[in-house]
Amino acid sequence: MHLPLATPLTRLFILLLALGACVFSGCSQKESPDAAKSAKSVKSDNIALPTIEAQAKGFSVGAMMSNQVVYVFFDPQCPHCGHLWNASRPLHSKLRFVWIPVAWINAASLPQGATLLTAADPLARMTEHETALLAGSGGISASSSIAPAIEQSIQANTRLLNSFGAESVPFIVARHAASGQTIHHQGALTTAALASFLGIDAAQ
Repeated sequence: MHLPLATPLTRLFILLLALGACVFSGCSQKESPDAAKSAKSVKSDNIALPTIEAQAKGFSVGAMMSNQVVYVFFDPQCPHCGHLWNASRPLHSKLRFVWIPVAWINAASLPQGATLLTAADPLARMTEHETALLAGSGGISASSSIAPAIEQSIQANTRLLNSFGAESVPFIVARHAASGQTIHHQGALTTAALASFLGIDAAQ
């Protein structure tokens, strides 16, 4: 069975539903059994790049041989994640981005995340999805039949993000190019702001 694309009569409702979960430049989490309900702020001490490298499962785009890797936790139903996807694309020649799907927002998050995670061409599939999502159609269609290992991976991604005390997606974690410090940010950024945050020159 496939989850159908939204009909014209429901597109506005779906978009408003997604936007209703969004605050400022990020989408907040609905209550879930795995939610860190007592978390009020990001637990910076818990955010370690080796932990993300070892435990998170995502797909890579950009400069595959780059020493600087940017990890982005995202929910496929979050329009702000779509804006960050578009903003990050001009930096693909400089950096490797690992996009890590989580299931926070609604029932479409998990199957769409699974589809993106297993795509043969994740760059093309993610671009197709985010274009459709930002156009108000709800994103790509996705099978509700998900391999158990993939479902478990997305659930583990979600638990890992919750363990950080994150309150919204996209959630970016990277090593600053100049200082070498682990940095994190909640919410979308423009291309220039993303480059500045990461400590690189977007113009080079």
